[in-house]
Amino acid sequence: MYDEAVQHTNKAGSRTGAATGVVAEGLSKQFGDLWALRGLDLAVPAGTVLGLLGHNGAGKTTAIRILTTLSQPTEGRATVAGHDVVHHPAEVRSRIGVANQQATVDGLMSGRLNLEMVGRLHGMSTRDARRRGDELLEQLDLVDAGTKLVKSYSGGMRRRLDLAAALMARPEVLFLDEPTTGLDPRSRGDLWAILRDRVRDGTTLILTTQYLEEADRLADDIVVLDHGRTVAHGTPAELKSRIGDDRVDITVRQADDLVAAAGAISAYASNDPTFDVDLRVVSAPVRDGVRLIDIVRALDEAGIDALDIDRRQATLDDVFLTLTSSHHAAQPEAVS
Repeated sequence: MYDEAVQHTNKAGSRTGAATGVVAEGLSKQFGDLWALRGLDLAVPAGTVLGLLGHNGAGKTTAIRILTTLSQPTEGRATVAGHDVVHHPAEVRSRIGVANQQATVDGLMSGRLNLEMVGRLHGMSTRDARRRGDELLEQLDLVDAGTKLVKSYSGGMRRRLDLAAALMARPEVLFLDEPTTGLDPRSRGDLWAILRDRVRDGTTLILTTQYLEEADRLADDIVVLDHGRTVAHGTPAELKSRIGDDRVDITVRQADDLVAAAGAISAYASNDPTFDVDLRVVSAPVRDGVRLIDIVRALDEAGIDALDIDRRQATLDDVFLTLTSSHHAAQPEAVS
């Protein structure tokens, strides 16, 4: 379980004694001889946001599929909204909303009819389903397209409609797997505002995203997965402080100088550097009290031709690059 309690943002709750929205203990999933997820522990109070971060193949989608009853764990257990995902899947499904990576709306129906159908499947009356659908169409800027067939929608419009469908029944727990992929910045900001309102009203949100700014702004707590295992967890501020609050980015003239530049400033670094070979940038956390002129002198003494030196605060991008594997096509852990 977490060493630190999940930060609580629900206006009616607190960090202690809060109702629990999602719990997982030792959650694992094996495919053949490979583990896609291994020993995941979660304790997410109601009315908070948990961000799941990791490279493609790190285990995020596998975790979401288990928690939404689409897949059964090989080991471990989980409850969502107080119900076991294996033994009481129907109870779980009646209390959750899900938006997967691929939009699942029907292209041969209008956007309004898609939402009405989802509402009716959740047991809403026709009148209530239409009212709720119209409300969401307005919130997600889809009113003008509401009567058009979904097959005529752009990718971003389909994504917004899929999110509206997930919100139709005002779920207790909302799972969003890469929810803003394909959305323009304005639509992304509108969605963030809607999600904040839902969380303030007590909804628990489990979010996977490749937009680290999104996790930084929305998540109360973050779990970083790599090769199916948890490699870090904590609030965004805790994770950023873990790798160093201040960082320095050094742009060199040629990629061959990256390692030498990292070595030149190693005495001033508080953790291992990260490299961007394409941009010819080495980034490293710096110790407290280190001056920028100290970095400049060290590079000069080492004969490094630095084109640019920038000192800044750490971001979740730095956390992600530092705590996960450098390659993006991570392979699941082999069974021992």
